[in-house]
Amino acid sequence: MLGRSSFSRTGTFRLENLGPNALALIGNLCFTLFVLGVLIFTIIAATYEPEDPLFHPSTKITTFLTSTSNATFKSDNTVVKTGEDFMAANQTAFSTFINIADVEKVTSDVNSDGGSTDEGKSADCEGNVDTPIDCRDPEVFHLLMRATIERFPDIHFYRFGKPVAGPKAGTCDMAWRFRPKEGKTASFYKDYRRFVISRSTNCTLSVTEIGDYHSGVLARKRKRNQTPGFEKRPLKQEEVNSLPVVGEVVNDSLPVVESEGSFSRGKYLIYVGGGDRCKNINHYLWSFLCALGEAQYLNRTLVMDLSICLSSIYTSSNQDEEGKDFRFYFDFEHLRESASVLDQGQFWTDWSKWQKRDGMSLHLVEDFKVTPMKLADVKDALIMRKFGSVEPDNYWYRVCEGETESVVQRPWHLIWKSRRLLDIVSAIATRLNWDYDSVHIVRGEKARNKELWPNLDQDTSPNALLSTLQDKIEDGRNLYIATTEPDQSFFDPLKDKYSTHFLDEYKGLWDEKTEWYSEMTKLNKGNPVEFDGYMRVSVDTEVFLRGKKQLETFNDLTKDCKDGINTCSTASS
Repeated sequence: MLGRSSFSRTGTFRLENLGPNALALIGNLCFTLFVLGVLIFTIIAATYEPEDPLFHPSTKITTFLTSTSNATFKSDNTVVKTGEDFMAANQTAFSTFINIADVEKVTSDVNSDGGSTDEGKSADCEGNVDTPIDCRDPEVFHLLMRATIERFPDIHFYRFGKPVAGPKAGTCDMAWRFRPKEGKTASFYKDYRRFVISRSTNCTLSVTEIGDYHSGVLARKRKRNQTPGFEKRPLKQEEVNSLPVVGEVVNDSLPVVESEGSFSRGKYLIYVGGGDRCKNINHYLWSFLCALGEAQYLNRTLVMDLSICLSSIYTSSNQDEEGKDFRFYFDFEHLRESASVLDQGQFWTDWSKWQKRDGMSLHLVEDFKVTPMKLADVKDALIMRKFGSVEPDNYWYRVCEGETESVVQRPWHLIWKSRRLLDIVSAIATRLNWDYDSVHIVRGEKARNKELWPNLDQDTSPNALLSTLQDKIEDGRNLYIATTEPDQSFFDPLKDKYSTHFLDEYKGLWDEKTEWYSEMTKLNKGNPVEFDGYMRVSVDTEVFLRGKKQLETFNDLTKDCKDGINTCSTASS
């Protein structure tokens, strides 16, 4: 009888029990709804993954950095945006380019000072066509500048270096700094080419041949005491340092501690262990920038591990691959010159030699919840953050979450893409004379997944592409196609209207005979370096971004959403 309700206790309905029973029923119902709500909230909190902040515009990155959301990552083989992608173009620096009129003015000024009065005619020739051509002659310099500007109408020139004698008589090498006329990236490029010069019977000089990209290797390095060439407005030093110059000699050697005294006076920060190893590049960079930001906040040198484990999403073996180097993918020279960093191997060598003798102490931190603000007054020479084995609490970026987000800023401006990779990009764009349109076509796995992308396969078929492109790209244009479609013959129907180009067309830029291959092998201690999946997608994307007209798959070719059905509003916000 104890388990029976008041309705059945006497077998008859009692009016006085109606109120208490109704209240009990409502209470039980509310408690049930509360439990369900807690359960649903727990599931959402455990599985929620906010958008990847690395692929937002800079304004959205700033918004993210000041938010209180946790940073989690989906697997994504998209190229990470780095510091130079968020730079505002310096319009003052980019507007003062050299044109034909500037060269003609310099030529006339030289002539009025007693030089030759006949264009292209040497005052010392005297009818002798066999007189060796002097590459240092101002007349030759002006001739080469005019020939270069006329040959490449789609780029702006900002500096010409003084020509130097080539390996054969009648050849000169000359370098210049340039940008494409319609360039959208805040960077300069450097090229150096070999010129063949001839002298006619009336002593007139003319350029008969201009070599390929980077053919003028003797003009690549500017000599220490060499007189400057020609600039319309010389850039200030801060302007030079703040902009990448693709094509310059890269010096990414490891920093070396000057002496025992300077090492023992230093303050250091190191991150050890954790679950970030072999994650995708955007995850790696998000965590690394957290460590670098904390080091700068604490005014300490970051001790960094330059070795990288490349995630399987970028490898031909479909396996995670150790043995990669930070310098394969990013500009370590810029980082080393802009921030205080040390290679981990070099640091531990010096630490083992001098730590005991100089009384250098270590402060160990094993909880990511210990904020950088709590470490600001630590006096020990080395702060070591040690991360455990339980994900996601062992991700480095957890240090920068919560209240730390508004205090420690990730120094995006310190991370630039590898200039060696960007030099390949520049070489491809140069072969297309910087005069091409581009289209990014996502197919592969997404085109086969009809549930998430029901229209993608049809919308990126050759017939659909021809229909879409006809109103956007002029017939006969150079069209660079960046794509995940492995079968390039799939796009053969486009060749009837456009001159199509793909990344594999330029594989000679990274084969065994190239400077890239030899420099990377040297960097990798004599071991060859594969042009891996991340390098491919990086170069492919950067070439696409330098097209005059750029068409994206999920903005221009299909109504499907980038991240699957019903995600367009989220992706675009």
